Amino acid sequence: MNPQEASQCCGPLDASLDADLFKALGEPTRLKLLSCLAKCGRPCSVTELAECCVVDLSVVSRHLSALEKAGILTATKEGRTVFYAVRYKHLSDSFRMLAKAFEECRPKRSGKKATS
Repeated sequence: MNPQEASQCCGPLDASLDADLFKALGEPTRLKLLSCLAKCGRPCSVTELAECCVVDLSVVSRHLSALEKAGILTATKEGRTVFYAVRYKHLSDSFRMLAKAFEECRPKRSGKKATS
């Protein structure tokens, strides 16, 4: 199959490639915040998470909001404080589906050497 034919074919890979997810994860500060929050293992406030990086509180808040919008985090407001938590199951399920879709696209071994 050539690339043009492949682009016309719809499969699990197309459905698994979520541009919003990758866009949200494509920013170093967001990755640092996600890592900090995931390792913490509990919902954290914006103020707590701001201690993970050296950027303004308003910038941290915008990054966390972008991660929430992409479905990576949940936000819960208690009074004036917003607590963020990782959507562990959603995130791991998304990556599992993506990995499985890539595996299904992988060429079967034949006489040609496959790229790993």
